Amino acid sequence: MKVVDLSRSIKPGMPVYPGTEPPAFTTAATIKRHGFRERTLRVSSHTGTHLDAPAHIFPRGQTLDAVPIENFLGKAVVLDFTRAGAVITPERLEPYRRTLGNCRFVILHTGWSRLWGKEAYHGGFPVLSPDGARWVCEFDLRGLGVDAPSVDAPHSRGFPIHRLLLAKGILIVENLCNLDRLLGMEFIFCCFPLKLQRAEGSPVRAVALIDG
Repeated sequence: MKVVDLSRSIKPGMPVYPGTEPPAFTTAATIKRHGFRERTLRVSSHTGTHLDAPAHIFPRGQTLDAVPIENFLGKAVVLDFTRAGAVITPERLEPYRRTLGNCRFVILHTGWSRLWGKEAYHGGFPVLSPDGARWVCEFDLRGLGVDAPSVDAPHSRGFPIHRLLLAKGILIVENLCNLDRLLGMEFIFCCFPLKLQRAEGSPVRAVALIDG
């Protein structure tokens, strides 16, 4: 079985969504002084490659510890929208209808991950239109992933795409990478979060598992 890492490394100084506190690592113990090495990590629950639960948006939304463990993995497909423009509409999604019917995760490859580490990464990235999100919600999906910082456009009012997906119980995984390596392949997508009590989100180690 081949494993493809789809996750960003978490480290001080890494890109974060505007307004999010960046990670900070401090030394808690050293080998020289204590006989072992340990660090204290200060990390937002939406740092790097991370997962959004319904509680991220809705006051009484489901938290991650209430999501069945099997909902963090499943058969997935990467859809190529590198030439889609700023908005992904139902018309652009329709050719994939049969494919999505057999999947539990849909992942949108926009090519935006190439801008990781640059200021441009956090603006102008392609997103689903509201009708495109409603189209996706027709399917029995566990989650939707993107290679961009959000499923909503910057400065959108009310986070409409988050609301549409999370209201349907479709988990959201943001800041994925290496999606170009999965085009045209069948694979199992895994996005297990930390087991945090009543969490609305968590960094994940997202990977693709490919037979053969």
